[in-house]
Amino acid sequence: MANEKCTAGVAALQQAAQALEEAQQILGQVTSGSTQPEVTQANSMLAEALQGINGQQNTIQAAVSSAESYAARL
Repeated sequence: MANEKCTAGVAALQQAAQALEEAQQILGQVTSGSTQPEVTQANSMLAEALQGINGQQNTIQAAVSSAESYAARL
């Protein structure tokens, strides 16, 4: 049950990451050639958000692995 919830959470995070990647691509297209600092900041913030999501996915997967290791010893 917990594993299913974790898997659903990871899937939701993956969808969020895909949406952010698409947003980043669109932002890059519409601001191509711009040297405005706000554009650089927006790109950096999206990249940071993506890193955070990837980190959260890794943390959830590690938690599942730990729980499975515990369950295997029961």
